[in-house]
Amino acid sequence: MNVKILPGEVFQKLVANIEKVIKGQNGSLRKLIAAFASDGHVLLEDFPGTGKTTLAKALARSIDARFKRVQFTPDMLPSDILGVSVYNQRDQQFEFHEGPVFTNILLADEINRASPRTQSALLEAMGESQVSVEGERRALPDLFFVIATQKPVEFRGTYPLPEAQMDRFALNFSLGYVSAEQEVAILSAQEKLHPLESISPCVAMHDVLSLKRAVKDIRMSDELKRYAVDITRATRTAPGVQLGASPRASLALMKSAQALALCDGLEFVTPEQIQELAVPVIAHRLVLEPQAKFSGVTGRSVVQEVLKKIPVPA
Repeated sequence: MNVKILPGEVFQKLVANIEKVIKGQNGSLRKLIAAFASDGHVLLEDFPGTGKTTLAKALARSIDARFKRVQFTPDMLPSDILGVSVYNQRDQQFEFHEGPVFTNILLADEINRASPRTQSALLEAMGESQVSVEGERRALPDLFFVIATQKPVEFRGTYPLPEAQMDRFALNFSLGYVSAEQEVAILSAQEKLHPLESISPCVAMHDVLSLKRAVKDIRMSDELKRYAVDITRATRTAPGVQLGASPRASLALMKSAQALALCDGLEFVTPEQIQELAVPVIAHRLVLEPQAKFSGVTGRSVVQEVLKKIPVPA
């Protein structure tokens, strides 16, 4: 693990390693690693059993880094995530016991089952890479990545994420169902042992940090920056949209497009990367009018219509 790997190779190695476990999801893996490499966080929203948790575990096992998983429940408190000070009778002083947020990769499983108070405990961590506990600020590791999951079909005992929380996720996408042939391959792969058990780290921590630095060096022309901004701004006046995407969406679109360009072996961003990422970056940030929801309008359909109308830079 001491051999240095080129940033572009790091991206490809991660995708190839995860594909040993997650079959037929190359597009989703590209999005996941793009968010990971561009300092974003991901919300996976899909039906039960499609591999959300397995995907997060596969990424964690592909990197020589710390990984923690939190199963969110309605009775969970913010201190269960951030940590708490405990009095040490021997030393006669309080000692801070770090919560699971002090890790490199955090899997927040079924985040919408936690109360809004506990959900908000992640806001500062995701936005500032630090937490405030008992009046003291504590920095999180240089590599801090949150993969949150939630099921869209369950409403009882759940608390929908507020707009501010949704806006903290750089990308939101689903895995969906694989083809019949790929599902048969999944059954065959798990006859005796789960493929996760055979996965080992393929990149080291310094390789990942090098990847993150390299993403920032990918060029994006002023024309494409304007293209990304025009897409975001168009959602604010789109029919049926009550609240459009903020400048944070434009920033996330630029950074993730830079990461995807690096994955594609390019030194600059092209319109194709922006178009591939526009829906997962922007759609979940939109607040639709009630009547638009009832008529079948979704955030995804709004962004898709915007992409058809905005001219692509030559």
